[in-house]
Amino acid sequence: MVGPKPPGRDAGALSSSDTEGSRWTTATLLSALVPTTVARRAITVSVETDRDVYEAGDPVEITVEFKNRLPLSVEIPTPSRRRWGWSVDGELEATDERRFVADRPSAFSFDRGERKRAQITWNGRFERTRGRHESIVPEPGEYEIRAFVTTHEGRYQPAASTTIELE
Repeated sequence: MVGPKPPGRDAGALSSSDTEGSRWTTATLLSALVPTTVARRAITVSVETDRDVYEAGDPVEITVEFKNRLPLSVEIPTPSRRRWGWSVDGELEATDERRFVADRPSAFSFDRGERKRAQITWNGRFERTRGRHESIVPEPGEYEIRAFVTTHEGRYQPAASTTIELE
C-alpha cells in the first residue's frame, strides 16, 4: 500500500520543529490505506487532439488529462522518474532516440479529485537516430496517439488513445 505523507513533509525529512501544517487528517490517514492496485485504477486518462485530420508533416496539438476519481489522495509508484508518457503508433514521443531517465523509482501523486493537464505539440514527424539522424514525414494513413501513466511491468496501466488521420 502506498499513501500520502502529511502535508508539508518530505518522504524522509522528519523534524520535531514542524508542527503547523503537518498534522494527519482523517482523509490523509484513509489515503494511506488505499492499496496501490486501487490507486492505479482510480486514475483516468484522456487524450485528444485539436483536429482529427492533418496534412502529413503538420504539427499535432495533443492534450492529455489525468484525473483522480477518488475523494482521497492517491500515489502511484513508478519504476523511474518518468511518471507518464505519450506515443505515436507505439513509438515513445515519436522517436527511436534513447531517453535517459533516472532509473530511480518515483511516484505520481494526486490530491482528492485532482486533475492534471499537459499539452504537447508533436511536430508531425518521426525522429530516426540509427545511422544518420533523420526527421521522417509519416506516410498518409491512420496513427494512434496514446497517453499513459508509467507503471511497473505487468501491472495495470491507466491509459487512453485517440486516432488521427494523415493525408
